[in-house]
Amino acid sequence: MNEQKPVANRKTPGNKRLAQSPKPAPMEGLSARRAALKVIRQVTENGAYASLALDAVLKNSGLRSADRRLVSRLVYDTLDRMIWLDYVLAQVMARPDTDIKLRNILRLGACQILLEDRIPESAATNLCVQLCTENGMPGLKGVCNGILRNLIRKKDELVFPDPEKEPEPAASIRYSIPGWIWRKLREDYGDEAEMILDFRNKDEGWLLRPNLTKTDDAGFEELLNKKVWKKEKSDLPHAWKITGAMDISNDADYVQGNFSIQSGGSMLASLAMDVKRGQQILDCCAAPGGKTCYMAEIMNGTGRIQAWDVHEHRTELIQAQARRLGLENIRPMVRDATKLREEMTGTMDGVLLDAPCTGLGFMAQKPDLKLRVTEESLKELTELQAKLLNTVSAYVKPGGTLVYSTCSVFKDENEHQAKAFLQMHPEFEEVELPKTIPEKYRVKRERGLQLLEYRDGLEGFYLIRMKRKYD
Repeated sequence: MNEQKPVANRKTPGNKRLAQSPKPAPMEGLSARRAALKVIRQVTENGAYASLALDAVLKNSGLRSADRRLVSRLVYDTLDRMIWLDYVLAQVMARPDTDIKLRNILRLGACQILLEDRIPESAATNLCVQLCTENGMPGLKGVCNGILRNLIRKKDELVFPDPEKEPEPAASIRYSIPGWIWRKLREDYGDEAEMILDFRNKDEGWLLRPNLTKTDDAGFEELLNKKVWKKEKSDLPHAWKITGAMDISNDADYVQGNFSIQSGGSMLASLAMDVKRGQQILDCCAAPGGKTCYMAEIMNGTGRIQAWDVHEHRTELIQAQARRLGLENIRPMVRDATKLREEMTGTMDGVLLDAPCTGLGFMAQKPDLKLRVTEESLKELTELQAKLLNTVSAYVKPGGTLVYSTCSVFKDENEHQAKAFLQMHPEFEEVELPKTIPEKYRVKRERGLQLLEYRDGLEGFYLIRMKRKYD
């Protein structure tokens, strides 16, 4: 007897097909929030640097350009306004001491509700609730939902400290910055501190300059004309401001060493050295190598630049830059610049010390910096800067150049540091910046050049050019 086999999917009383529930469609925008939260958690929970963590997360994310921009905006806005967001959230929470994982989700949600006009409040809330499940906190979905919806209801009733009665707490929350930084900037700049702190950099452009050993300004402009990027000539020599580019470091001309990406302050520090062909130059804290390479190009491959860094992996970054650009007059070395090398005393035509610093000149671009710098770390850095200056100045020959620079806005790291050095070393004197630097940046101030982004259009940066006297 031939046994009749049941027909697949035949609906009979004895052969009922179990209907499979369709998988729920992914919530729109969840991938972008997931990526943003991952970066925020890495910064606040693991001490990562926002720019590096963001690059790593976006690299293989598969997100569209619009979503990548959204991720960047959410990350930087949340980190930039974190102190303010925490203060606001505390007003709508029963227990402000929440677990850090939940707090980061709430911060991301509050950022969208209060700072992002184009994001519906309901979407911000629902996506954050979903992130609770994804981050191992399904039991806290109701708590998250309740807090964010409470924030939506009460956002017009929020209260803040009175600037007249509590100036430091009020400024700390208003500018979302640790109170001691506000106090320090007030001491240094008076009312101008408010303008420094109020500035927010919304410009996502890049400064590019040509490899001067391969092309000139006209050739570089011709190269840029072939790109889809928007471009505008900068007032810095050779440099162009570029917008509309997602990842310039993958561009074929960048990979082939035809141009470099470099910040304005870094370019000015290189130009302040006023290097000449055939000179012997020392760049003391050189990684990742932008200033070293710019000077090497100006020297057209002649002479020699020793490029030091205390860490081997950072010295390898200098080597990679020199190799990409085809520069053979650079000698990267693992060296601790605080330790005097007697055999080098008086042998260098020029020494550049771009010293380790708080980096707070980049607050507008790197808001996580203000969350990691402390008064104690500032004191340690100023002591290190003084030790470095006292040590490496010994290498400058009579008539030679010493340039000291930082990407900071604190006078303790800048003007005060330079003043103390010149008082201790009367064999050095401050000299004018070379005419290769645009006149607008050569305005004489008290001591050295202090750039402020709100005023000068370049990141907060300090430099002073000094000469060793012949006598």
